[in-house]
Amino acid sequence: MARALMVLGTGSDVGKSIAAAAFCRIFKRRGFKVAPFKAQNMSNNSYVTVDGGEIGRAQVVQAEAAGILPTVHMNPILLKPSSGTGAQVVLQGRVFGQMEALDYHGYKPRLKEVVQSSYRRLAEEYDLIIMEGAGSCCEMNLKENDLVNFPMAIWAKAPCILVADIDRGGVFAQLIGSYHLMTLKEQSMTMGFLINKFRGDPRLFESGVDIIEKETRLPVLGVVPFFQDIHIDSEDSVAVQADQRNMRPVGPNTLNIGILRFPAISNFTDLEPLDREPGVVVNYLSRPKEMSADYDALILPGTKNAMEDALWVQKSGWKKAVRGFAEQGGTLLGICGGYQILGERIKDPEGVESAHKEVPGIGLLPIETRLEGRKIVRKVTGVCMVNKKRIRGYEIHMGRTVPLIHEGDAFVRIHEPGKKTSRHDGWATGEGKVAGTYVHGILDASGFRGEFLNRLRRARGLRERPPRQGRQARFHQYDRLADHFEAHCRVDDILTSILSERNIS
Repeated sequence: MARALMVLGTGSDVGKSIAAAAFCRIFKRRGFKVAPFKAQNMSNNSYVTVDGGEIGRAQVVQAEAAGILPTVHMNPILLKPSSGTGAQVVLQGRVFGQMEALDYHGYKPRLKEVVQSSYRRLAEEYDLIIMEGAGSCCEMNLKENDLVNFPMAIWAKAPCILVADIDRGGVFAQLIGSYHLMTLKEQSMTMGFLINKFRGDPRLFESGVDIIEKETRLPVLGVVPFFQDIHIDSEDSVAVQADQRNMRPVGPNTLNIGILRFPAISNFTDLEPLDREPGVVVNYLSRPKEMSADYDALILPGTKNAMEDALWVQKSGWKKAVRGFAEQGGTLLGICGGYQILGERIKDPEGVESAHKEVPGIGLLPIETRLEGRKIVRKVTGVCMVNKKRIRGYEIHMGRTVPLIHEGDAFVRIHEPGKKTSRHDGWATGEGKVAGTYVHGILDASGFRGEFLNRLRRARGLRERPPRQGRQARFHQYDRLADHFEAHCRVDDILTSILSERNIS
């Protein structure tokens, strides 16, 4: 069976996912056959694996860093929030059902076997499992039925590293407080601490390290500097939803793209390739007044609750703003839920997402969507019918969308890899001025992305540019991430602890 390392956190968004990805890459480069594992992930940022299931994006990133293909067993439980208290539950890649938080916590004991069976599958195939915890490892009211943090580490006999975010402040309370909330068994499983997102001269924190080590009798295994120039896919939409991204200035010399920030925005990593293009400004817009004539395109991204977000579009004034933008010649692209909302209406007779049976869309595409209980999850490849560029991506949706007119233009022609039959997807009007598709990842294709952006540049009179290298460039980013962590962490000590016989006794 494989050895394991558990990366725990003092809270959410402290850098557990990034640290786990870094260790996947580090140990892969040292000759180990490595796989990531997170028992339960809460995220609307998901991905379709080669085995046709759905898992959190973070484990996909970690699998890529480890140089392997992601499978559903790397994230056996995925919770996709659809309301303030409810979520869609995905078990080993397949939809299990919709649950309220209270019901789900009561169901957790029965899910342990699901989690353990997935872990065993990986442990039989790989040398080393890099496990990731969720949220804080010391939430005292949740410990009893915890599937992800210390109980999982103890079951797998995995030594633990506790990650804290010094950038948010309170790092002593985070680490020392968490340590003193641990049981004696949990303290014995913890090999040390990793302080993440440090800004400034590390020598100024040497006394801080001494304090932490004195109060806990455990070593600080790394002080990792904050970085902004290493590009790794984000785990979830925390920064996007919490308005933590600063609005960048738009003007006549840049290509300006607005992203409609739905309340239930999902799979926002579809849009990250645009952020990395030179001369392109990408802003997430919450209020119609933020939309100005300087924007060249508006993208309606995926959403976990198209019904409720369609209503939000109506109530917030975005419907009028989006229609006005289109009338002025602006380019609109809808992806998945955004595509549905661009249509005439969305129906939900079975109550899949909402108590509403039908809600109006923006009405810019002649389509109608009906939500159904069976989820479509599949990888696809094909060609855009508007610009003739190759595309590749995946579908994850509950809706079935049909055109309301017999004549018109499909946006893409796609097929599942390995299958001969192809089909049309999406819709486009005005030679692609307003378009929508179910294909997540369509902007990853450099040919499609390059032509999409250059068409906007031509309309503005800006110089055309070749697109940045496609997502294959991300493998270089994983090496840079590994280099960064190796330079600032005691990796040899961590590996020694992982391989220690005391962890498998």
